[in-house]
Amino acid sequence: VQLTTASSLAGFRVVQTVDVITAEAVMGMSIFGDLAASLADVFGGRSESTQQILREARRSCLWQLRAEAASLGANAVIALRLDYSAMGSNNSMLFLVASGTAVRVVPEAGAPEPA
Repeated sequence: VQLTTASSLAGFRVVQTVDVITAEAVMGMSIFGDLAASLADVFGGRSESTQQILREARRSCLWQLRAEAASLGANAVIALRLDYSAMGSNNSMLFLVASGTAVRVVPEAGAPEPA
């Protein structure tokens, strides 16, 4: 199942709009992750622990979107959107919602079938 943030998939024509689909991930930060992020806030720089949690949440949501699209008979998700936010006491939880439109696409002349 192909994913794109664009409203169409280059080289393909949408033949059926299946449904709007979503996936969610809520990831908690450990006390050590919170400490590392706080130090990065104070001294500048990047928080590797926070970045890893964000990557994990994104991978999880994209996997869920692909699985849901496939279960509905779609072979692509267009207009993909990722919305991140922090929640909980001291923003210790990271929340990600991924949404998009599950569609069936066919190749335009000369384009390969989507993976």
